[in-house]
Amino acid sequence: MAARTGDEMSGPALLLAGLALSGSPVPGSWLLAGLTASAAVGGPLLGALLDRAGRPGRMVGWCLLGYTAGLLAVLLGLGRLPDAALVAVAALAGLLGPALTGGWTSQLPLVVPPDRLARANALDAISYNVAGLVGPAAVAAVAAATSGQTAVLVSAALLLAAVPPAWTLPPRRPTPAPGNATASDATATDGAASDGAATDDTTTTGAAAGGTAAGGAALRRELAAGFGAIARNASLRRATATSMVSFCGVAVLVVGTPLLGAELTGEASYGALLLAVTAAAALAANTAAARLRRWEPRPDTVLAGSTLLLGAAMALAAGVAHTGGPFALAVLAAALAGAAEGPQLTALLAVRHREAPPRLRGQIFTTGASLKITSYAGGAALAGPLAAYDLGAALLAGAMLQALAAGVYRLLSRPSGRLREPSGTSAAG
Repeated sequence: MAARTGDEMSGPALLLAGLALSGSPVPGSWLLAGLTASAAVGGPLLGALLDRAGRPGRMVGWCLLGYTAGLLAVLLGLGRLPDAALVAVAALAGLLGPALTGGWTSQLPLVVPPDRLARANALDAISYNVAGLVGPAAVAAVAAATSGQTAVLVSAALLLAAVPPAWTLPPRRPTPAPGNATASDATATDGAASDGAATDDTTTTGAAAGGTAAGGAALRRELAAGFGAIARNASLRRATATSMVSFCGVAVLVVGTPLLGAELTGEASYGALLLAVTAAAALAANTAAARLRRWEPRPDTVLAGSTLLLGAAMALAAGVAHTGGPFALAVLAAALAGAAEGPQLTALLAVRHREAPPRLRGQIFTTGASLKITSYAGGAALAGPLAAYDLGAALLAGAMLQALAAGVYRLLSRPSGRLREPSGTSAAG
């Protein structure tokens, strides 16, 4: 929870710090884009390494330390170093960002039995919502009392507090290879099946233990297997593509909300409070869904419906920006956005848990997270200049991206073979 709260604080805190020092949303939005753009590179690699690691929690701990160091370096350089240099530092830190999201979630099977995984997934999604609620609210409170720079420090402290729990996550449980495993399955089985021992992959290929070339070849095969699991499985492919387009629009909402609060009230901190309203609504929606035992819609259906609702919420926010108020309508738009975001995330995680082959779970979660984060970076990079020109137009563009995401979902739902492949098929690997 500490890591996710610190992560949720880091983006708004950087936005407010950049806005305070420059008076423009552009530097802050570019820092946010730099922090998230490199996730496309870091996510798949981190996922492969997590799948190979005997103690994946320790790798998550090192990633937390590196991400924190990057945030502090950006903070120290604000107002002292060129913006381009700070964006580069943020991009280096962003390589580790997927470990703070998908990296944690992919470790659920290590701490809960299979029959409790569905409930654990729902609680895990709720923890994202709680962090999304506490993070922006904490940024608003700290920024109002002190400054955006102090909010960055608080974010870093929370990230550091999460290192000891990550370090003590249990080791990966040995997974004996099935008797009818194919050669490709044996190759895809990662070395994390034994705590620090040589990988099955290395054994299968006959490579020399510890050989650099063999290790690199094995890692490349595992990276290809992770992408293949998403590309070849219809449900994973559809959910990933839909969430990428949708999250690009969510970045517009995150960048535009502080500006909307500032325009309507004269205080940018009210924008962070609007983000807290969004997170509170997401938490409430997920909590209510968790209590509905009699009606459990397919996560794929929830993913599509929540994306449409998110688009409607952003369209309402755009209308508020164009008309200049009232602030109560901005609160309503934020609440509707949260009521969509919460179930959308839960549905996405449920699809990944349902479809991911166990041997590729870490890669699928971190690769999926990295693709979303990178899409978010693109949205953040465009949102700053567009919001500076016309905030209402920026929010309307975000709403249109949600409509596009719903269209992508519909397009990828057209029959073209099986909708869902069994999670254990070799095609996924």
